[in-house]
Amino acid sequence: MMFISTRPSRRPALALVFAGMASIAAIPSSAQRQVVASIDDSHRVTLAGNTRPEANAKNDLGPVDDSMPLEHMQLLLRRSDKVQQELDAYTDSLSDRSSPNYHQWLAPGEFGARFGVASQDIDAVTGWLALHGFQVNTIYPNRITIDFSGSAAQVREAFLTEIHSYDVKGVRHFANNRDPQIPAALAPAITGIVSLHDFRPHSMRKPRAQYSFSDQGEWYAVTPADLATIYNLTPLFKEGYTGKGQTIVVLEDTNVYTIADWTKFRKEFGLSGYTSGTFTQVHPKPPSGANNCSNPGVNPDGDDGEAILDAEYASAAAPNAAIELASCNDIGEATFGGQIALQNLLNTATKTKPPPALVSMSYGDCESDNGAASNAAFKALFQQAATAGVSVFVSSGDENAASCDAGNSVATHGISISGFASTPYNVAVGGTDFADTYLKENSTYWTSTNSAVFGSAKSYIPEIPWNDSCASALQAKTATGSAIPYGKSGFCNTVNGEDNFLAVSGGSGGPSNCASGTASTEDVTSGTCKGWPKPTWQSLVGVPADGVRDIPDVSLFAADGNGFWGHYYVFCFSDPGNGGTPCTGAPSNWSGAGGTSFSSPIMAGIQALVDQKWGRQGNPNPVYYKIARTEYGTKGSATCNSSLGKSSASSCVFHDLTLGDMDVNCRGSHNCYLDGAKNGVLSTSNTKYAPAYKTTKGWDFATGIGTINAYNLVRSEDW
Repeated sequence: MMFISTRPSRRPALALVFAGMASIAAIPSSAQRQVVASIDDSHRVTLAGNTRPEANAKNDLGPVDDSMPLEHMQLLLRRSDKVQQELDAYTDSLSDRSSPNYHQWLAPGEFGARFGVASQDIDAVTGWLALHGFQVNTIYPNRITIDFSGSAAQVREAFLTEIHSYDVKGVRHFANNRDPQIPAALAPAITGIVSLHDFRPHSMRKPRAQYSFSDQGEWYAVTPADLATIYNLTPLFKEGYTGKGQTIVVLEDTNVYTIADWTKFRKEFGLSGYTSGTFTQVHPKPPSGANNCSNPGVNPDGDDGEAILDAEYASAAAPNAAIELASCNDIGEATFGGQIALQNLLNTATKTKPPPALVSMSYGDCESDNGAASNAAFKALFQQAATAGVSVFVSSGDENAASCDAGNSVATHGISISGFASTPYNVAVGGTDFADTYLKENSTYWTSTNSAVFGSAKSYIPEIPWNDSCASALQAKTATGSAIPYGKSGFCNTVNGEDNFLAVSGGSGGPSNCASGTASTEDVTSGTCKGWPKPTWQSLVGVPADGVRDIPDVSLFAADGNGFWGHYYVFCFSDPGNGGTPCTGAPSNWSGAGGTSFSSPIMAGIQALVDQKWGRQGNPNPVYYKIARTEYGTKGSATCNSSLGKSSASSCVFHDLTLGDMDVNCRGSHNCYLDGAKNGVLSTSNTKYAPAYKTTKGWDFATGIGTINAYNLVRSEDW
């Protein structure tokens, strides 16, 4: 049951070969039984970190009706420490060319047999669920996830927690009012309940309210042709590396408004000539049991704008790839639809149909909000993906280093990052902006007229971190002549800064700090919070010795064009009910936006070109960091500095950003340096200016390794 890729001699194409699949029973399991004591409901333990912070007395509207159904909850099981260590070692060995496990991808049955929970423990857990009246829908072949359904009354009786209604910012939700409890005998085999609520992650898309395509003196709209020029995709396309034969999955909880938008986008921007490029929408069913993935249609949350831009810009980077939107309905459900879709895709793979090798997710939620069980579920899901040869790309976030303040104009909860992006088994993709406006070099990098497919970029353009906040030292210097954004005379405390640039908006990065445990102060790293351990491959000049997973890994252009630097993406999104505009006439009439929602599917598209040449790679981070270590050495690379722009060395795989920061305005006492003023800046110190975070040589929290020269990445001999 092992997916095996053979590594050929260095040729332009790579064949992928899959070995025969044996039965699960024929494969020995290393899992030992963990549930050994009698199950006694009167002797319980608490599953800490399983309650949303919004489920508090202030928002509480009281218990829901006992009969309220809770469909397709997921119980995440726990491996023994020994088995988890074996799985971690195996995952690391998949990218080690000296290992016999190199690129030996696992099908779900073998994954479960080797690294899942023992059958006796699964029987004990499912028997206990059934005893309390729950319907066990699916025991996934990974032997780590159980899908089950029940009612609010059954949840109260079995887990000793109540489902209440809550009013949060005028929106009605349901959630458990306290951490659930389970019999102590089952605790060794259970991590937690992935979700007992309907709070949904937010998309990483920043719509642009005003749009001006033709005014080249003020706005520079990035199109697929510009993308190909800036990140050096054009020569790859000419050589035939276009994503042909590759499938890129974008994970959603909605369908697109109309497939005609994708077709129009491709036609208008010169991509329709790549005739192998296709777009389909699927709703993957589980391997067995009741269907937990119904067709969501266009959901009422407005996520169809996210879905179409994901599909369009994955296609822009890999125009001959098959783009597959995988979505499941999550309205009224207890689990995010995109998460269910990936779970089902991974666990229904077969010998003749392995899972798609490339996945992009443009949603997120800060680690403490997401909760320990859900954070662990994403980590487990993405680790299974890596062992199956699937590369997972996740938007790092659009909230600078303050992900728990998503949607706010001021950061008040300190430093935090997305729990979706912080696992060691995904590529966290951050966001940049272009520095030509700051450097007063617009004409150096953009033509005054567009090509037939609306391209106007001349070459690679110097980059800075995407940052729409007044806390940006570059914005402060341009607006006031001083690079100081804090203090009573700093930019954030001027009339212009307060009125126009108080914004938690920019590419996200930071250390994992609350992936497990529970915050004692809502949305603030506190209490028993801990981050994911630093993966072995995350070693590079600039990476801090903090012992935890740090993000992002790489970055690409993601700015939303708040009017300061004047760059953003143009895309076709025609849903009038959710902020779209008809894609008629020239693209000057179309939608404009930004966010790491764009950078994640684009990076997945670039990886599709790598896979076309070398085959599926699983988690590509070990190779990214290996290439970067060679390029940057111990002091960084003077010739691959992004600030050189078109003068950077033609051999660079990465562009190292060393100009700017992603700092954000703040108030309060959590990671906020106020210096006696009303508005401060997010800082690792409350008593001095230590901005969170600046660019540095090599890796940094603002942009990770940096951005990509796609041609050199694809042709690297390190794959």
